[in-house]
Amino acid sequence: MTLQYDGTAYNGWQVQPTGITVQGLLEEGIGRITGERVQVVGAGRTDTGVHALGQVASFDSSSSLDIPVIKRGVNALLPADLRILEASETAADFHPRYGALRKRYFYLIANCEVLPVFIGRYVWWIRNPLDLEGMRRAAGFMRGSRDFSSFRGAGCGAKSPVREVYSIETEMLEGMEMFFTRISGSFIRISIEANGFLRHMVRNIVGTFVEVGTGRKNPEAVGEILEARDRRLAGPTAPAKGLFLEKIFYASS
Repeated sequence: MTLQYDGTAYNGWQVQPTGITVQGLLEEGIGRITGERVQVVGAGRTDTGVHALGQVASFDSSSSLDIPVIKRGVNALLPADLRILEASETAADFHPRYGALRKRYFYLIANCEVLPVFIGRYVWWIRNPLDLEGMRRAAGFMRGSRDFSSFRGAGCGAKSPVREVYSIETEMLEGMEMFFTRISGSFIRISIEANGFLRHMVRNIVGTFVEVGTGRKNPEAVGEILEARDRRLAGPTAPAKGLFLEKIFYASS
C-alpha cells in the first residue's frame, strides 16, 4: 500500500498503549473489512505530528476479497486525514522497510514576517531572515557516508549510526500552490535523500541548519559537530509539523 496522511492528529506511525496511531487505524480498518487480525508493517516509523506523502506499508492476508474492494472498504472507514492511495499484491518476501533502497524526506520552514493562515500546521515559522547560503554550505558536510551520532535522537534503536546521504538540498521558494491559488511568502525547503535515517535525524539536522541561518553557528561548525559524534553539540530538534516523508525507493521504482 502507498499511504498519505496528515500526521497532526496522530501519535506517530507505531501502535502505542495510548493515543491514535496510523498503524493502529489501518490494522483496525483492514481487520473489519477482511475479518482477519493483521499486522501492518511500514517502511518508516514516522513520529508524532510528522506527515507522509508516500509512506509504504504491507500486510499478509488470506482474504478472498479483491484488492480494490479492500482498498475502498478500508478508505471508507479511515478518517479524512489518512488514505490508501494505491494497493497491489506483492511477493511474499517483500518487506517495506528492509527492501527500501533509499528514502526522501523534506522539511518546510516559513521564513516570513506574517504566517499565512492555511499553512501554519505544516511549517516551522521563523520570522527573522535566515542565511540561506550559510545553510547550503553547512549541508555540504552532510553528503556521503557519515556517522550521524550527533544528530541521533534519544531512544533510537538503530544498530549503527552510519548512514549515507545521497543528496541534501536547501532552496528558497517564493510562494506555494494551495487550493488552486498561490500562497505568497518566503519558504525554505530542505530535502534529504539517504539509504536510511536515525530517530529525529532530519529534524536535528534542520535545527542545526537554522542555528547556522541565524548566525548562532558558522557553517564549518557542522563538520566539527559531525566528527564529534556528540548530540549535545548539534542544534535543537525542529518541530515535527514541518517534516514530510516524501517517497520510498525500491529496486522496481
